[in-house]
Amino acid sequence: MASHDNPSDEELVRSAQQGALEAFAALYERYLPLVYGRVRYVIPEADIEDVTQEVFIAVIRSLPGFRFEASFATWLRTLVKRQVADYYRSSQIRSRDISMDGDNDEGERLVDSVSLENMNAVDRMHPYEEGIMLRQALKKLPEHYQEILLLRFVEGLRFEEIARLQGQSLEATKSLFRRAIAMLQKEAYAVSG
Repeated sequence: MASHDNPSDEELVRSAQQGALEAFAALYERYLPLVYGRVRYVIPEADIEDVTQEVFIAVIRSLPGFRFEASFATWLRTLVKRQVADYYRSSQIRSRDISMDGDNDEGERLVDSVSLENMNAVDRMHPYEEGIMLRQALKKLPEHYQEILLLRFVEGLRFEEIARLQGQSLEATKSLFRRAIAMLQKEAYAVSG
């Protein structure tokens, strides 16, 4: 690795592809906050750690085939999306096996019990209830709306960075963000009411 103090993603990936465990560990440390943050917003609280771990297992398995056609961060976001999709596919299979005797999990009961008459009711919600409501609303958005919200709020990227990453103009990115926020608000009301 050329720069030992702060190696680039490419340097770390190339070293990890050659079997250097410390390079993979450095990638893990660098990207754990990003992965955990993204998973946290789309997966129920009880399964966040497991899905985050599954993402990094997928990285280990897939890293030998990484060909640098995109940045490592972009490639990793794709793996996160796949693991989240796998989680929900397997959840649907598991939910078919659960008897329908009226017992919902605690999160679903909380979502069902939340009734918002107006926006002021959100202020009275417990943070756990807000998180559940937000997660439910976010899952209902089209993928491109979810993506821009996660890039902006979870990863903290500026609009210029998002535009470059998505290959769009700055105005198109801002417009997409405004539409995503409006739809998220609409879905949050629908989930809570």
